[in-house]
Amino acid sequence: MTTITRFEEMEAWQTARALAQQVYHLSKRGAFGRDFGLGDQMRRAAVSIMSNIAEGFESRTQGLFIEFLGRAKGSAGELRAQTYVALDAGYLSQAEFEHLMEQADKCSRQISRLITYLQSRPNTLRVREERTEYNITD
Repeated sequence: MTTITRFEEMEAWQTARALAQQVYHLSKRGAFGRDFGLGDQMRRAAVSIMSNIAEGFESRTQGLFIEFLGRAKGSAGELRAQTYVALDAGYLSQAEFEHLMEQADKCSRQISRLITYLQSRPNTLRVREERTEYNITD
């Protein structure tokens, strides 16, 4: 695996971002756009996926990173469950439902593989900073 220096470089985060964009696009249309409860919940779950990946990457330790990735994976599951509600309420076509589910599942699998990778290398340094000089003055 190549060294990643920013969370934006992570495929799982990129997939989560695309997923959030799709959720925002779909949840603002027609009757779905008027169902503030479900739309808001789905948007928050989608944003939570990408936010937890980013927050975990920026955290102090690898253990915390894995913890945040677990939360992101949980949010992906939450979003999949809510997608069934949106389908059952008639807010999504079958094709939209399948695409959203495929994206959420892809993101979840990417997160799972990342967790497995990190757990298999417990002593690996994961945080890298560009050479930065720190000046401490009184």
